[in-house]
Parts: sequence; structure tokens; C-alpha cells
Amino acid sequence: MAAEDLLPLKPDVFHILMLLLDGPRHGYVIMQDIEESSGGEVRLLPGALYRHLERMLDDGMIEERMPDGSSDTRRRVYRVTPFGREVARAEALRLERVLERARQRQLVRDPGT
Repeated sequence: MAAEDLLPLKPDVFHILMLLLDGPRHGYVIMQDIEESSGGEVRLLPGALYRHLERMLDDGMIEERMPDGSSDTRRRVYRVTPFGREVARAEALRLERVLERARQRQLVRDPGT
């Protein structure tokens, strides 16, 4: 499967990938950090988060690990895979093209103006 085959990503999935590019996290921290980094615009409920994570695991975008020295299965840590990085990059490029079309139609201004 190519990264482009998974596009367009759901916004929540893109936020999760972007966050995990900064480093591994467990589910509860993902929810908190996404809300904080989006200024409260994005709030993931546990059910939605874990559905997204399960799908992302199935698609090979992320992997699941147990924290070092832990046997507590509730503390699973998720991190982005090289394929997940490719998917995030492909989505960012797709969004960049969408934004350029919006600029051409004067929906948003160029950052330099």
C-alpha cells in the first residue's frame, strides 16, 4: 500500500500522527496533548481515539509498545512508523495544495501579504 492510498486522512488521524512525530505517547496523553496543541479546537473522546488508533495500527501508520519495564497492558505506548511518517507527509502536501487553491480563489491571504 502506498501512503497516498490512505488519503485524505480524517483530521483527527492527522492530528494524532503529527503529535506522535514528536515522540511516543500513551492514549490518555495523546488526548490531552491534542486538545492543548490545537488550542481546544480538537477534543478526542476515548472511544474515538482508540478506534482511530486501532485503524492506524491496522494500516501500519503506528506501532504499539509496552513502556520499558512495564507489564501493565493499560499503559501501551504508541509511536509513528516510517510508513506513518510518509502518510503524514503526503497528507501535509495534499493540504498544502488545497490551501494554494484557496489562496488562488482569495479565500485566504498569502502569508507574505
